[in-house]
Parts: sequence; structure tokens; C-alpha cells
Amino acid sequence: MRSRRWLSVLVMFLVLTAACARGTDSDVFGEGQQGNGCKPVTVASSPEKLELLTALANEFNRSKAAATAAAGGCVQVRVARKSSGAAAELLAQGWPENEANGPQPVIWSPAASSWGSIVNQRLTVAGGEGFVPADPEPFMLTPLVIAMPKPMAEALGWPDTPIGYADLLTLARDPQGWASKGHPEWGQFKLGKTNPNYSTSALSATVAQYYAATGKQDDLTREDLARPDVEAFNRGVEGSVVHYGDITMTFLNNWFRNDRRGTSLTYVSAVAIEEKSVIDYNKGNPDGITDPGEEPRAPRVPLVAIYPKEGTLFSDNPLFVLDAPWVDEGEKEAARAFSQFVRRPAAQKRTLEFGFRPGNPEVQTGAPIEAANGVDPNQPQTTLRVPEPAILVEIIDRWAQQRRAARVLLVIDVSGSMGEEAAPGQTKLDLAKTAAIDAVAQFKAEDQVGLRIFSTDVQSGEPKDYLDLVPMGPIGAQREQIASKIRNLTPVAGTPLYTVARESFQLMKESYDPARINAVVLLTDGRNEDPRNDDLEGALRVLRAGSEGTSASPVRVFTIAYGQDADAGVLRRIAEATDAATYDAADPATIDNVFTAVISNF
Repeated sequence: MRSRRWLSVLVMFLVLTAACARGTDSDVFGEGQQGNGCKPVTVASSPEKLELLTALANEFNRSKAAATAAAGGCVQVRVARKSSGAAAELLAQGWPENEANGPQPVIWSPAASSWGSIVNQRLTVAGGEGFVPADPEPFMLTPLVIAMPKPMAEALGWPDTPIGYADLLTLARDPQGWASKGHPEWGQFKLGKTNPNYSTSALSATVAQYYAATGKQDDLTREDLARPDVEAFNRGVEGSVVHYGDITMTFLNNWFRNDRRGTSLTYVSAVAIEEKSVIDYNKGNPDGITDPGEEPRAPRVPLVAIYPKEGTLFSDNPLFVLDAPWVDEGEKEAARAFSQFVRRPAAQKRTLEFGFRPGNPEVQTGAPIEAANGVDPNQPQTTLRVPEPAILVEIIDRWAQQRRAARVLLVIDVSGSMGEEAAPGQTKLDLAKTAAIDAVAQFKAEDQVGLRIFSTDVQSGEPKDYLDLVPMGPIGAQREQIASKIRNLTPVAGTPLYTVARESFQLMKESYDPARINAVVLLTDGRNEDPRNDDLEGALRVLRAGSEGTSASPVRVFTIAYGQDADAGVLRRIAEATDAATYDAADPATIDNVFTAVISNF
């Protein structure tokens, strides 16, 4: 009995360890017989199922199945965190193996099998051959929904009246906003949506928008995508987006934080997410990962899942056993054994614990897929068909032009510590400059971008903490100018963090453009070193005051904590004060990937 209790404690410890493993996108988790000559099998998993898949991998690694999974020895499955779109991009490039990218996977588990079609299409167009298997079995299921605060959904007629994308577009276009539904205190309709280049929920939502615009449920064609009315429909939906993002957790965490201070109904009106995220949010766990010692607390205003009346798509979370050049037959054999292991009824029942529907049809759907958690097990009534690979890729390409335009001030730290070596022959500033120039290339021509640098006494002749090198303007006309200015940056004095955060925010606030996403991207490797301004709370009050209320002109400050000495806690508070997000680049080698993630918000 004692040994069983000890084993239970060990299993719980391992699950909790996985739960708090939320660092970089290339973190790898797993335990078992490592170091005993076992064949390693890496799984690249999308973040929302990291905790579950890690727990199942650990269970598999201790099982007899792992001891005999490969010819000539045992197997150890290791789970690596990698968002679906980021992994798809790496696979299309042959997955260059380095510390930032993580190990080349044997199994790839994106949130939806549509990503496999995208990878194969891109490989084929580039003259290669696809290596992602077609028609995989689903590991677990969750449908795309439109999450709304319950009072807002009820104002639209929920649960008796079906609601769809066309209804949301009508509300978004109405100049009265929520006043047209009797709630002027809620302001305009605001949609939260992630970037379909990286996020499955955004990819599925964008596909669903095309179906809603055409009135179809399958067989989208290039002619459908090019129709002027379809183009106008999609631009209308994208025009209501408050900002984009690489992951839905940004919206959910901000929503939950607003809920605690009673402002959840003015932060955002609806977010395109997966059903399981509604369940997590209503249980008081908006990011779906329970930290050690965390006690979830239900929100004051719960969310409900709207299953669009035009239809929706399922995320099927496949386990692709890759037929890639770096995967040998022994690894494939071991990977198939693990895939069979997680489809056993015992493992499939555990998917319910995490808010997913079982992928194995032999296992029935039950709690927590129930009305008490804001979801409906009898929905969706209409399932849309995933388009052909070439159509999927074109939808993503078209989104880049249809998305809401951006207006972004890049603010880069050029303090003396940025001159420290971060890689052989390269300083932190060298790496940051390369990443920033690559990021500038990702904006579309009509986006407006400006460049500001900061450091104490950055301008000769007067004590000034920041300097505008390129004024705000269309990036198409000044892309090379900004890149040239970035190339010529050199490190100087200290870090006036509080001043530059406050005044960059105020600049963007005073010149706010309601037709665009207005934001600041602030990168620093240090902490405030300005004796003239050490008032953090004062700066935060300015940021919060300028971000609250239904009539506010929302400017969000996205921060990048660069290097080991960056004041990550303060940067998080700055971002949260404006309902934005902070990004971790403690390892300077990851700055290129981090900049890409930040720019995905626009």
C-alpha cells in the first residue's frame, strides 16, 4: 500500500512539473528510461495539450509497451512545446535543428490535421515531396467556437437564437455598437482573434468566415475566394479585431484579469477559440495550465460557447508519424506504438479531464462537456469540410492583405548592456538588430511603423531619454529607411524604462487612428536606471487610465524581456496594464522567433 501511495505522489509530481513547464517554445519534457540506451522519440505538440500529452508520455515510458516498442531496445517519448503554425513553418523548411527550434520531431501533433495539408502543399510547391501522412486518426477533438461573456450572448438572443458570423459582422458595422442591443455601456463590438499563420483557432475561424460569406459548407474554390462580396465580408470581420496574437491565451488571460476588476465586458466582446478553452476559463484556469499551488477561481462573468450557425470546424489533434528524411524505421515503429497507446480507452477518458472530446469513438463524451461549463455536447449541428491544401494556403495568403491595418511604434533599447556579447562575435544588439529588420519585413505596405530608440542621454547636447529616428509613416515607403537606421544602432548609456514606456504610450494615444491596431513594441535587456524617473506605479497608472473605458482609444504596449538581466516582472506589468502581452527572450538566440511572435499581433 505504501508503494502505491508513493507512486501516486510521483505521478502527481510529474504532472505538476509538466503543468509549470511553460518556458520557450522549444522546451522538452518527458521521463522514463532516459540514459539507459532507450531510443528517444520526440513529439512536437501544440501548447494546449502539453500537460496531457506529457503525462501520457511519462506513463508510456514506464510501461511494458515502451520496453518493447522498438526493435533492439526500449523507447523514451519526449514532448516538446511548439505551436502548430510555427511547427508547420519549420517542417516546410526541413526543420533546421538548433537550440531555438528544438529537436527534429518523429511525431508531430498540431491542434488540427489541416496543418499537415499546408506543410505538404508548401513542400510540393517548393519542388519537394510531402512527408506528413494523410488522413490521420484523431487523438482528441474540440470544435472552434465564438466565446462571448454570457450577458453579451444573451443580448444577441442566446441560447434560443442561433448566432453566426453574419450577425457579428452586422453588429461590428453598426455605428451604435452595443447600444443597438440596449447596452451603450459596452461600447463597440470588439473581436479578439489570433494570427492564422500560427494559430489553429484563427485558421479555422478564417476558413469558417469564407464558408459563411459564400453560404457553402464544403468545396471552397479559388473563384469563391476572389469574389468581391466575399472579400468585403472578410475585411469587415477583420476590421472589428482589437489586435491579433500568436496564441489565444493572451486574450483569455487578459479577459480574466479584466474580469477580476469588473471590466471584462469592455475589454473584448468575443474571441474565436476552441471549446475546451471556454471550459478552462469558466473553471478559473484561462490558460489551461495549473501552476503548483494555484487555486483556480471561477470568473465573475462566465463565457459561453457560440457554435456558429453557418457551421464550424473541429480541431482533431492528430499524432502524425512523420515520413521525414530524419526519421528512421525504428523511430516510426516506436512512434506508432505510442500513438496506439494514447488511443486506448483508458487514455482517451483522460482527454475529458482536460476539456477535450475523445477521438476514439468507443469512448463517450461526458463531463465537463456540459451546459454548466458554458458548452453544449449536442453542438455543433453543422461541421464544415477542411478545404483542399492549395485553398488553405491561399486563404492564409489572402488574410495577410485582408487583416486590419496596423500602426506600430518600435522602441529599442540601445543602453550600454546591449553591447555585451551574446554569441561568438555578436552582441545582444547585433542579434536584436537582425531580428528587428526581419520583423519590419513582415508588415504589409499600408501598415504605419515608426522607430524610436532609448537610453539615458541618448541625444548629445541635452539630457533626453529617447530619440525618434524614423517618424510614423507607411512602411511601404520607408521600410529600407527603418532597416538602415536599425543597422546603424550602437549601444550607449543607461535604461530609462519607465519614461520611455509612458511617453511612447502617450504619443500613440494622442495620435490614435481608429481604423488601425495601435501599439508599441518595446524591447529592453535591463531594468530602469534613470534617477530622474523611478516612479513605476505612476507610469502604470498612466497606462491603465489610458486603456480603460468603452470610449478609450486602445493602445497596447507589447514588451520583450531580452537577456537574463531584463526586468521581466516589470515588463509583464507594463504589458498587462494595457491588455497586451509580454514575451520572453531570456536566451538572446531566440530573439528572431520572439520578434516574429510579437509581430503576429498586427
